[in-house]
Amino acid sequence: MTGAQQHRQTGIVDAHHHLWVRARHPQPWIDPVTMAAIDADFEPADLAPPARAAGVTATVVVQSIASDTETVDLLSIAAEDTLVRGVVGWVDLTADDVTQRLERLRAGRGGERLVGIRHLVQSETDPAYLDRPDVRRGVAAVGAAGLVFDLLVRQHQLPMAVRLTRDLPEVRFVLDHLGKPALGSLEMAEWSRDLRSLAASPNTTAKLSGLVTEVPHPHWTPADLRPAVEDALDAFGPDRLMFGSDWPVCLLASSYQRWVDTLAELLDGRDEADPASIWGGTARRVYRLEAS
Repeated sequence: MTGAQQHRQTGIVDAHHHLWVRARHPQPWIDPVTMAAIDADFEPADLAPPARAAGVTATVVVQSIASDTETVDLLSIAAEDTLVRGVVGWVDLTADDVTQRLERLRAGRGGERLVGIRHLVQSETDPAYLDRPDVRRGVAAVGAAGLVFDLLVRQHQLPMAVRLTRDLPEVRFVLDHLGKPALGSLEMAEWSRDLRSLAASPNTTAKLSGLVTEVPHPHWTPADLRPAVEDALDAFGPDRLMFGSDWPVCLLASSYQRWVDTLAELLDGRDEADPASIWGGTARRVYRLEAS
């Protein structure tokens, strides 16, 4: 029995996946040639079979484009779907009325399922984007609304994220995909240093997600991912880490079940309380899913 299977009784929380219908919300970042595996629509009915087969009983769906209407649609899905318990949406952080925009989202259908906000910082070219006063004002408003701010950054952007989390200690932050480490490269030492700097901010947690697509070759094994997972465990501890599938993006390199089994293998042998936090406890606490 894998570690993931042992937690079926309480239910696994998938803290990071996506849903999209491209006719309504185009995904221009998907290359139909190199990303053929996800050049399709992905709806709740597509998610349920692999998620439930893996023992998942609750999920957090995360925005994929900078769109208020996408967030509204995701909240509507969460209002109806028994699996989707939380939404990490998008709002224009630089808008003068960002607080009011958050209020409108929460007042709409499924608004009680809004648990966080994310911006695609990984695509920003400004090396000090998160240092900007207008952006920080928006992030502070997210925190003041009781919401989490998900950090989607690349490895070289981690120092900027560290400054943000230190300067806004009242905001709860979740690092997506461990900051996208350059697995198997000499840059891993720099990533590990910056990850530990981020973890030094007690208002941060991180997702064990999105790693399979960072391996620079298609024939990956758990050994390729072990250095990143072990560094994350050492830096954050299991109480500040959570499982995320990154489905359907993970399909570029793995099935849903293979990633679950891989993480279970990498966590094998740890104290029982450690996997319990990672497979559900941390996500329930940080995203306040029980109250949503």
